[in-house]
Amino acid sequence: MPDEEPQHRHILTFNFRQGRNKPRHDEAFERLWPRFGVEWTPEDGRIDFAKLFGRTAPVILEIGSGNGEAAAAMCDADRDRDLLAVEVYPQGIADLMARADERGLDNLRIYQGDALPLLWNGIAPGSLDEIRVYFPDPWPKIRHHKRRIIRAEHVETMAGLLRPGGLLHCATDIADYAEQMLQVLTADEAYENTAEGFAPRPDRRPITKFERRGVKAGRDIFDLVFRRL
Repeated sequence: MPDEEPQHRHILTFNFRQGRNKPRHDEAFERLWPRFGVEWTPEDGRIDFAKLFGRTAPVILEIGSGNGEAAAAMCDADRDRDLLAVEVYPQGIADLMARADERGLDNLRIYQGDALPLLWNGIAPGSLDEIRVYFPDPWPKIRHHKRRIIRAEHVETMAGLLRPGGLLHCATDIADYAEQMLQVLTADEAYENTAEGFAPRPDRRPITKFERRGVKAGRDIFDLVFRRL
């Protein structure tokens, strides 16, 4: 049986802003969701990754895939591992599916919804090779910091889902959030930092349009790569 979700106080870690689908988004969903989409609810229990992807391979979880620019490129460059992307915005999901279809990717699946119930109930302990959290919602107001995805209780949950030696890779262009991430991850004894402080951007993480906008606006980019002990 899955863990009981009511034990968690469920605070949303994303600010849902409903946009309007363009015809290409609707077309992508109709055509590609049956191929890439994951239909899951907490009552379904833990996902069988071998069944989901049709093979046994290391699995990566990406929380917040945005428009899928990085996810599709990294999947294409790393076809020996499977990626489960989590995103709430249908326009971003449609773009990611279109990118995956163009590249002929078979190692990608997408769950539309809140990542936290999936972390609590949908993934078996020690079953992930890596977790990626790239440019999450920064919730800049102090009173909203409790909504940030990289918090002590959430990274503790993530640690339980990673195999020993698995990686948690975070990136942000918000300096105070980067410092909070570093403090939270350093304080969790389940992880070790792979760098002294912030890590250089790994070559495998492509620079996206979103990231280039941040640099153009004068913001520094911070990567954190921590290993599960």
